[in-house]
Amino acid sequence: MAKPFTILVTGGAGYIGSHAVLALLDAGWPVAVIDNLTTGFRWAVPEGVAFHEGDIEDSALVAKIIQDKNIGAIMHFAGSIIVPESVADPLKYYHNNSAKSRSLIESAVNGGVHHFIFSSTAATYGIPEESPVSETTPQLPINPYGMSKLMTEHMLRDVAAAHDLNFCALRYFNVAGADPQARTGQSTAGATHLIKVAVEAALGKRDSVAVFGSDYDTPDGTGVRDYIHVSDLAAAHVLALEALIADPNQNHLLNCGYGRGFSVLEVLDAVDRVTNQKIVRKMEGRRAGDPDSLISDNRAIMKRFPWQPEHADLDVIVAHALAWERKLIEIRGE
Repeated sequence: MAKPFTILVTGGAGYIGSHAVLALLDAGWPVAVIDNLTTGFRWAVPEGVAFHEGDIEDSALVAKIIQDKNIGAIMHFAGSIIVPESVADPLKYYHNNSAKSRSLIESAVNGGVHHFIFSSTAATYGIPEESPVSETTPQLPINPYGMSKLMTEHMLRDVAAAHDLNFCALRYFNVAGADPQARTGQSTAGATHLIKVAVEAALGKRDSVAVFGSDYDTPDGTGVRDYIHVSDLAAAHVLALEALIADPNQNHLLNCGYGRGFSVLEVLDAVDRVTNQKIVRKMEGRRAGDPDSLISDNRAIMKRFPWQPEHADLDVIVAHALAWERKLIEIRGE
């Protein structure tokens, strides 16, 4: 059955955005991508997908895409995501994540786009006093990254109340892995994601992996996180789109995770298992603002959407990340 409109994916040449593009295409949706290629890669956008190199703040360009491509929904992934950088350069984050999102939302309203899916984050909860973290846990960000994302959630709430637009904000926990078919993956140089760093070390791109803090209130003393496979996350976005279309009067603010966590050492053990070798671990001091444990209560998304994660196994997540890292060596001729 023909789809009624095209989906505009912002940041569609980046890590999570490129997986969302694949999930949309696999579900039969026509897709257009806008990306300024600051951290994204042109080759990450599949052949046949309309690609526009530009900035979401360029309202004239966005308006033209909305009109020319019959855009009916926007999936918004464009933005900056490095927490320490947000502390050092808060204005960059309030510009890239808040001000530019405001411009994009305005373009959506002016262009008659009725559905908006936003890439939010568990960082909006700050250091929660409870774990698992539910959608009703107070949102008290402790850094500009989390606050810049929370500001966009508030903007969407207010705009949805005033205009003919509904939205879904998905609060990601720790995204990891790569497309099972190795069509795309985490490709940013100097990435800080633990599994990405660990598989780089396993392939000799790094000589060790730093473990930040060994005195947390967790079973082995290292921080515990809820790791979600990027393809399962992308699938949740497609379901969110379908839910917004099915009920235009309903908005959704939902956690995206598996509802269980692994410590840093457990993740490194998994990489050792999958690669059949031992990564050198360097124990370092804690990083400011890292909670002991951050695990999602994912009951709301499981109830709201027919979401059935297919890759909720740590070794599978690691294996897919490793396969992508090997392919990246071929792509770049390293």
